[in-house]
Amino acid sequence: MRFDLADLRLFLHIAECGSITAGAGRAHLALASASARVRGMEEALGVALLERGRRGVEPTPAGRALVHHATLVLHQIERMRGELGDYAKGLKGRVRLLSNTAAAAEFLPDPLARFLTAHPNVDVDLEERPSHAIVEAVAGGLADLGIVADTVALGDLETLPFREDQLVVVTSREHPLASRRTVTFREVMGEPFVGLNPGSALQEHLNQHAARAGRFLAFRVRVGGFDALCRLVERGVGIGIGPEAAARRHRRTMAIRVVRLTDPWAPRRLTLCARRFDDLPLHARRLVEELRA
Repeated sequence: MRFDLADLRLFLHIAECGSITAGAGRAHLALASASARVRGMEEALGVALLERGRRGVEPTPAGRALVHHATLVLHQIERMRGELGDYAKGLKGRVRLLSNTAAAAEFLPDPLARFLTAHPNVDVDLEERPSHAIVEAVAGGLADLGIVADTVALGDLETLPFREDQLVVVTSREHPLASRRTVTFREVMGEPFVGLNPGSALQEHLNQHAARAGRFLAFRVRVGGFDALCRLVERGVGIGIGPEAAARRHRRTMAIRVVRLTDPWAPRRLTLCARRFDDLPLHARRLVEELRA
C-alpha cells in the first residue's frame, strides 16, 4: 500500500467538496488524473473509498477512516514544516482558515496583511462559510482554524475570543427608517433589500432568521460585497444589513444611515476555534498570535 501526499490531499478535497470534479480542481489536477489516483488507492486497499451517486460522492466507512488518518498525517507534515522553517527557509507552510462574512470582510484584512508580509514562506487559504459549516470543517480536520459567531454550538473545539460584531440596518438618508436609532428585524423584513450573493455566510444567516419568522426577504439585487451593497443603498435601491464597523466606515464617504438591530442575535462575539491550538503547526500558531494581537 503506497500513498503519496498528493493522494491524501486530493482525497480530503474530494471528501469536503462531495465531488471528484471539484476536488480535482482544488488539487489542481485534471479530472482523469484525479479519478485514476482514487482508483489506485481503492485497488491498493482492496476496498471502495467513495460511494458514487447522482448528487456526487461521499466517503464510505473506509473512506471516512482515510479522511481521519490523512488529516492527521498532513497536519503533522505542516507542523514539521513550520518547526523546521527557521532552519530550512525553502519549506513552505499553508494555513487553511475558514471565516464568517463579518470577520472576512472587516476584521481579517489588516492582521492577515501583517502576517503574510512578515512570513513570506507561509500561505493562507481563506474561505468564507457560515459558522455552523466552519465548526463541522474544523472538527473534521478539514481546516486548521475557524472564525465563527459565538451563537453556534462549538462542541469539543477549543476557542479564543477574536472580535465583537454588531449587525445593523443600512438605509439611504431619505428612507423612512433613517431617523430611527434602533429597529427589529421583524420591522424591516417586508422592505426591499439589497442583499449579498448566494453563498455569503451573512446572507444565509439572515435568510435563516427570516425563515424562522415565516418570511422570505425580497431582494431587488444581490451583490458580491458590502461596499457595492452600501452604494446601491445610498441610491435608494433598498435597505441592507451588515456589520456595524463596516457600515460606519462606509458612512464616512456615502450618504447612508446606520440603524442598530435590537434582536438578541444581532450583537455577536466572533470566536477563533481549532481542534487543539497547541497541536497546530508553528506557522498556524503564529497566525493565531497575530489575529489576537
